[in-house]
Amino acid sequence: MNNKIKERIIDELANGSFVSGELIGSQLGVSRAAIAKHIKSLIQMGLEIYSVTGKGYKLSKPLTLLDQQLINQQLRMRDINSKVEVHSVIDSTNSYLMRSLPDKLTQGQVCIAEYQSAGRGRRGRQWISPFGSHVYLSMYWYLEQGMSAAMGLNVVAAMAISDAIHDLYNIKVQLKWPNDIYLQGVKLAGILIDLEGQALEPCHSVIGIGLNLAMPEQSAEQVDQPWTDLQTQTEKVIDRNALVIKIIESLKIRLLEHQEKGITDMVEQWRLQDHFYNKAVKLVTGAKETFGICKGINNQGALLLEIDDQIKPVYGGEVSLRAAQ
Repeated sequence: MNNKIKERIIDELANGSFVSGELIGSQLGVSRAAIAKHIKSLIQMGLEIYSVTGKGYKLSKPLTLLDQQLINQQLRMRDINSKVEVHSVIDSTNSYLMRSLPDKLTQGQVCIAEYQSAGRGRRGRQWISPFGSHVYLSMYWYLEQGMSAAMGLNVVAAMAISDAIHDLYNIKVQLKWPNDIYLQGVKLAGILIDLEGQALEPCHSVIGIGLNLAMPEQSAEQVDQPWTDLQTQTEKVIDRNALVIKIIESLKIRLLEHQEKGITDMVEQWRLQDHFYNKAVKLVTGAKETFGICKGINNQGALLLEIDDQIKPVYGGEVSLRAAQ
């Protein structure tokens, strides 16, 4: 019920007009004080709302909400068979799809959220997810080839994000192994792959994407690493609906390519956008640090690290790649 009330308040506020707390409270059958508590909660979720005595509540700027019907309609027009669900508030788009395995999902099904209360990054990190500011998107993909094919999914997702941003905004991003998208040398987006299945059997995967679009000031204070967002890098006004449609389209194209022939043709494309290619790097695994020269990736999606004139593949796991200091 609480989420429904929040959704109704957001719908009323979205166009940027003043909304009377007393009026909306009477419409929803709750007190004015209850509306005030929900407004406080929405502010904590990243919405910039202010109040004026006698007028009510107002967003600092109008909010364009994700439109589930529009997104599904546009995908059908492009012959993209992906069922899309849009949620106002959710714990995590990846977690939601993982809870739905296996019988409640269809190939390419997508979950998108306006806000994540428990957004996840790699290695258990929190993904800051302010309401209506960014893209939080996850897609389910069944891997007939099994766990071995899952190794290249981070490459597939990174290339798809790159494709979408370049097609819409003519911006060329950089790629950082294993799961980051960079722009102007700092983080723009991240990828999280969740898997379920046995090593030698077909398995389920959920590909999660978090993409910074227009970071609210109060949310920026919570991010513990250098970042950028897409809106500061383009003069075009970003249409989130158009962007998520393009990401879904690009991701499906890249996944079908991966299904047919792996990431062989993506390896050279990755190298051309590799943020660390031919640079001195530090690979951190727990307390261990390994230094070498980044030489891109191989056909399985492993990092190629040159150490003492020998190139060694480094496969995924709890690792972090950084510039050598």
